[in-house]
Amino acid sequence: MSNQLTVNQYFSSESVQQKFEKMLGQKSAGFISSVLQTVNNSQLLAKADPKTILNAAATAASLDLPINQSLGRAWIVPFKGQAQFQIGYKGFVELAQRSGRYKSINAIEVYENQYKGFNALTEEIDADFSVDGKGAVVGYAAHFELLNGFTKTVYWSKDKVEQHAKRFSKSFGNGPWKTDFDAMAKKTVLKYTLSNWGILSIEMQTAQLADQAVIPEDGKYQYVDNVIDIEADNAEEETARVIKFLDKVKTIEDLELLEDSLSDEVITDEAKEAIEAKRESLTVKA
Repeated sequence: MSNQLTVNQYFSSESVQQKFEKMLGQKSAGFISSVLQTVNNSQLLAKADPKTILNAAATAASLDLPINQSLGRAWIVPFKGQAQFQIGYKGFVELAQRSGRYKSINAIEVYENQYKGFNALTEEIDADFSVDGKGAVVGYAAHFELLNGFTKTVYWSKDKVEQHAKRFSKSFGNGPWKTDFDAMAKKTVLKYTLSNWGILSIEMQTAQLADQAVIPEDGKYQYVDNVIDIEADNAEEETARVIKFLDKVKTIEDLELLEDSLSDEVITDEAKEAIEAKRESLTVKA
């Protein structure tokens, strides 16, 4: 029995059909069809662990993001015999817009005829965006403004994006990085901007955690691609990300949702201590 047949059997089962109908309603049939079409169009994905394909699809459905590479919201990609869930920059933009807290949000390429300089301290980018971009892309900029007036602008040179991708993505040079580098670069800069300064709704937290993860079980994330050495400096970054999410958690239910989404392979002792401290503070308030 091939993996492809197994994938079809997974999505044909009554329990799975009901699960997607509960999340997507009348859109569930079309969504499942798009997932199966994605699998059919990729020999590597067709050979991937079908359970990881199902869970990646379920994650996209829970976020109400279509699996269609041409739409740029989210997609499922093969990685070493498993299926990896990825969100495009348009997906992050859509999730941010749903919060109702953003006045504007965007991520763009910056061309050599437009760019003059960027002041990282004042976040002022000296560029002429009134002209069409020509020549080589020299960098990528992300910007948002909240309804309360808070703004944030981040600019990364193309070299900085490449160095970041080489460090944190073993699939750099393949997959979306190969087929649409600009889209992945904009996503990288926008994701960094939102995770550090944006509104982290529970939905956005889930997106941040699920992005570039293999999902062997519902709500469990394994960063086989972008976690190079969890025992080294990246552990500090993962801990910092968890702690930042904790700042947005207001209830025990939200805390449990966040905790359930963390894989034992990712969470550090420091992060565990922060979670327990947050639990105690919420319990006292209750």
